[in-house]
Amino acid sequence: MQKFLYLVMAALLALPMTTFAADQEDAMISELQKQIQELSEELEDLNDRVDGAERHAALDRIEFTGDLRAKAHSLHYQDVTFNPGINVNFQDFFEKLAPATQPNPNFPNGLPTVQSGPLGGFAAFNPQIPDFQDVNGAPGPDGIADFGGGNLNPVEMASINASPLDNMFANMYNSDPAGYQTLFQNFQNWAQNGMQGAGVAPMALAIPETYDINNDIFYTSRLRLNMKAKVWDNVKFSGRLLMFKNWGDSTGSQVFDSWNRFSMDATNGGNTTDDTVRVDRAYFDWSNIADSGFYLSIGRRPSTGGPPLQYRENEMRGGTPTGNVMSLNFDGITIGRNIEDWTGIEGMVARFCYGQGFESEWGNGEMFNEIATKDTHFAGFNVDLLNDGTNFLQVTAFRAMDLNDGFKGVIAFPTQYGGLFAPTLYNDMQKFPNFNFVTRVQPSQTIGDIDLGGVVFSREEENGINWFVSGGMTITRPNNKAGMFGGMGSDAIFEAELNRDGTEIILSPTVATKADDEEGYGFFAGIQVPAPMGKLGLEYNYGSEHWTPFTQAQDDALGSKLATRGHVGEAYYIFDINPKMFIKLAGLYYDFEYTGSGSPVGKPQKIDDVQDGKAYSLLPVVDTAYDLNASLTVQF
Repeated sequence: MQKFLYLVMAALLALPMTTFAADQEDAMISELQKQIQELSEELEDLNDRVDGAERHAALDRIEFTGDLRAKAHSLHYQDVTFNPGINVNFQDFFEKLAPATQPNPNFPNGLPTVQSGPLGGFAAFNPQIPDFQDVNGAPGPDGIADFGGGNLNPVEMASINASPLDNMFANMYNSDPAGYQTLFQNFQNWAQNGMQGAGVAPMALAIPETYDINNDIFYTSRLRLNMKAKVWDNVKFSGRLLMFKNWGDSTGSQVFDSWNRFSMDATNGGNTTDDTVRVDRAYFDWSNIADSGFYLSIGRRPSTGGPPLQYRENEMRGGTPTGNVMSLNFDGITIGRNIEDWTGIEGMVARFCYGQGFESEWGNGEMFNEIATKDTHFAGFNVDLLNDGTNFLQVTAFRAMDLNDGFKGVIAFPTQYGGLFAPTLYNDMQKFPNFNFVTRVQPSQTIGDIDLGGVVFSREEENGINWFVSGGMTITRPNNKAGMFGGMGSDAIFEAELNRDGTEIILSPTVATKADDEEGYGFFAGIQVPAPMGKLGLEYNYGSEHWTPFTQAQDDALGSKLATRGHVGEAYYIFDINPKMFIKLAGLYYDFEYTGSGSPVGKPQKIDDVQDGKAYSLLPVVDTAYDLNASLTVQF
């Protein structure tokens, strides 16, 4: 019992100490929890700052994506015709020639004097007796022009040298005897009719040729590297680098046999050159400026591959403007706003666009003060009227002001033009038949303005069928000026004159054949349907006689199909290998009705008339063509 009491007393004495220890432990735990909470808050704040810095550093880096496409074509052209000719002011030519045809009493055989008129005179060639002996010197023609005029004595022979008129008429006789006789007869008729009525008439420059061309296999590779970076909360950068080359070519320039072979700023992305990587796009977007909802974008614009071209390319919408009227690289500015909150129409966006397509002075020898061209500017509106994920409706309208008869670019000069326009140069060029000198080209005249407008509607059905229709209109507004290849929608009128040192007669363009506004129309429609392992697509487009869109940067091997003045049909099958890889088999058939597809320069001529010799073209013209191709595209 006593032990029990001792134990009770010990327990009672220990109770306050235990209570005190428990209270002390609770206080320590509370303090520790408080310290842990404070430390956690500090760690969370530090973590937020570190994550923010890392995220900012990561987003400061440019994010790259892209695609690589390898493509094989089989290209075939039917009834290609080269029938060059120009419009000559024969009234002006005959008036300048007339003084050189007057008899000279100092030459008993009837040869006029040199420098007797604006074009000089005949010194060693008698246009009335162009061919009087054979190669052995015996009397009688042999089809080759002769100098000396016939029966000149040695003193007379030694006193003369061939003049510009001698060389011009002798070359004409040698290259086209029938044309020479026609010209000579027309001059005589003009002289007998009181030296009036010659007017302006076409003059053939060569005997027309018609042929087929078959390029059975033609390979290309296209590399596109997309770039984007977040600069700030409402500022971002976007860009795209592009290489587009045909296999086995590293020259960077092509022989100028069509406007598709002209390497220039606006079309480099769509024409094959060498393995150079170019800046296809580079611009920044500054969005929601001052909480207004407006955005500003400046730089090299995303102006190629616009709707509805994304379907045939098997990709997302690739550009802003309507692809039926604009698919061309340019530098400029866009100001826009999503106005869905104003109109209540889903996806409605309005944009004002401005750009410059040509700089006329800088780099063009402006310090010599001989610039005759103007800067090319264009401005207009592009509006997505509806974009709800199923239906898409867009309109584009703009004006291109002060277009010139070309752009700054690089070509390999064709030997054929030496023979047509530069006989002195051609004599040397013939010694190097496989050489083409590369030269920089710039326009010579400002030829007018163009108004362009287009509309596109597309719909993506729930069953996977996608379809679209698109229409466009162009109005050319010429100013009656012309360069070598013509004015806006018109040909040039050439007049004969001596060159600066008086050693050669040249034909120079003076004015255009007409200065009337012309309207052109284009139509484009297509459908894409689900098919085993992919999708099947059919497309058709038509362009009228004066259809002049800005779609030259399309990379169709036969030239922009949407710029065609005529009919184009396309069928394709896309095999989806995986979400990042597909194979495309396609065929395109072109039926050209008029010349000049893709260019505002020159009068559109009926293809049949050029083939029949009723009309002329300084560039070869194609009647029909087709492209069978297969491609493999990998996106990364």
